[in-house]
Amino acid sequence: MQRRSRLALMLLGGLAGVTLPLAAKDPVPTPVPQTEFVWSDPDEASFGGFSAIEMEADGGKFIALSDSGAYVEAFVRRDPAGAITGLEATTAMTDLLDARGKPLRDAEDDSEGLAILPDGSAFVSFEGPARVLRYDRIDGVPTPLPVPGEFRAMQVNSALEALAATPDGVLYTLPERSGRIEQPFPVYRFRNGVWDQPFDLPRDGTLLPVGADIGPDGRLYVLEREFLGLAGFRMRLRSFQPGDAALTDERVVVETTTGRHGNLEGVSLWRNAAGHLIATMIADNNYRWYLPTEIVEYDLGPSGAGSAGTLDRAAAQP
Repeated sequence: MQRRSRLALMLLGGLAGVTLPLAAKDPVPTPVPQTEFVWSDPDEASFGGFSAIEMEADGGKFIALSDSGAYVEAFVRRDPAGAITGLEATTAMTDLLDARGKPLRDAEDDSEGLAILPDGSAFVSFEGPARVLRYDRIDGVPTPLPVPGEFRAMQVNSALEALAATPDGVLYTLPERSGRIEQPFPVYRFRNGVWDQPFDLPRDGTLLPVGADIGPDGRLYVLEREFLGLAGFRMRLRSFQPGDAALTDERVVVETTTGRHGNLEGVSLWRNAAGHLIATMIADNNYRWYLPTEIVEYDLGPSGAGSAGTLDRAAAQP
């Protein structure tokens, strides 16, 4: 989410002293976050607006992508327990390039999803126009992937919000909105040079998908978020086992109360030295100085099940 939420967040900042009742019930218990780190860079005018994050396998470095077509790389400092204590940016905010080798133009720079393969190649999904670009390296010139008709029909500011990739390069992407509150979210898959839509993400409540990743356990993790005005944001992280024609073994891994975290939009899964799955998430501050760029991490344990229980429902078929 980029431009649509900015007016609402400006109102949130200007009316912060007003108290309203929460619009959502308290969710099931959830793990305590291992990290809640506020990241800032007063010397970087274009810093913020982060919509995606990709952590390296050992949790020591990441690339964060903004929703204005720019990225930054940073090293991570941690305490003995694994919590983040500091970040050291190794690049400035750097513009993504288009197929001509020029910085992306404003009308085409609404980057939302990021997936990086073991060979260093990167894929970026966009809300407007809805498309996916492939970079041999993230600082290089991209190759556009085919654009199916379904992408062309998507709402400009509610399109390909989330992107995930398997180690061998199979992509999964989905839009932020499904069209109706009772309608599941279509999941699109790119493999062998062709897009298809093999299954849906079941819609459960009013949360919307904003980030995705394939964990080291091979499961598809989807970050969902809801904006509740002055009450703030609530989030949920669900995971699924992706098959050839269905998503199965749905699990609610993390779910928070309203206002617990900021506008979390990007998620990356990795495994620490103890073998535990860690979910790293980053917040989009919508380029407002009064909203934090927050990095949150949850330790999901060895299995990634978390403590919020599991669901047996399989996703509906298209």
